[in-house]
Amino acid sequence: MVSNLEAFKVFYYVAKAGSVTQAANELAISQPAVSQAIKQLEKQLGVSLFFRISRGVVLTQEGEVLFSYVEKGYGQIELGVQKVRQMMNLELGEIRIGASDMTLQFYLLPYLERFHEKYPDIKVIVSNGPTPETLKFLENGAIDFGVVSSPFEELAGIESIAVRPIEDIFVAGRRFLPYKNHMADLQELERLPLVFLEKNTSSRSYMDRFLSDHGVEVRPEFELATSDMIVQFALRNLGVGCVVRDFAEEELKSGRLFELRFNTIIPKRSICVVRSTKSPLSRAASRLMEVMGLKGQGA
Repeated sequence: MVSNLEAFKVFYYVAKAGSVTQAANELAISQPAVSQAIKQLEKQLGVSLFFRISRGVVLTQEGEVLFSYVEKGYGQIELGVQKVRQMMNLELGEIRIGASDMTLQFYLLPYLERFHEKYPDIKVIVSNGPTPETLKFLENGAIDFGVVSSPFEELAGIESIAVRPIEDIFVAGRRFLPYKNHMADLQELERLPLVFLEKNTSSRSYMDRFLSDHGVEVRPEFELATSDMIVQFALRNLGVGCVVRDFAEEELKSGRLFELRFNTIIPKRSICVVRSTKSPLSRAASRLMEVMGLKGQGA
């Protein structure tokens, strides 16, 4: 087992400089302290590491062998220090984010673009998945922070910040025109062909819970993986789609789809940024949070 690593540091500086005096100056310690450290190391190894010449010191054969290994190790340490400094200066680093299609498209993407323009050397990895999956990644330390949609289960050690409201609506095409100017009861959804997201999403869980609380039980004809595809199904008159308004905004403005109106208001939800309170953010992740207008709490 290697002990007294400080002595190896002194050895490295003396060998590199070829001078006890110069090594002492670089290390900001006294010459006697340098000489004492070398003597201790030689005693520990049982060999002479240097011999004196008129202009300083030269490595012995044993010293050259030792230096060939110490130099590699110290070089790696210096490289590590350099990399850390680059990370602190945002010249190097990696950010891992979890986000769904919706939160990425309608909240996170513009901030990523702005951040990349300012810090092009920072690598950003986005794990694309629904809210439950993102929360699991966060719990396991696989991501720095997540951008999810409410509601979701509150977890110990997870901080949540609401950053943008979202609104769930039902949209339909020309096949369902009788509903366009009709104020409907939620119960009427039970008689309509519906297009919903899959069950492993917070959006689907929210809508199922909301409808159930109002005595409505639905059995969608189609359960899809993405909201964009729900809009496409609605455009082709395959059913009434349940989506967040942002996904259907263009189709609603153009009149290709219309929004069903109900006598019961569907409460709005939120896009939320979630992060662990148990570990600090990296410098890069903290700066991205600042770009997003949130308080970064990193190194």
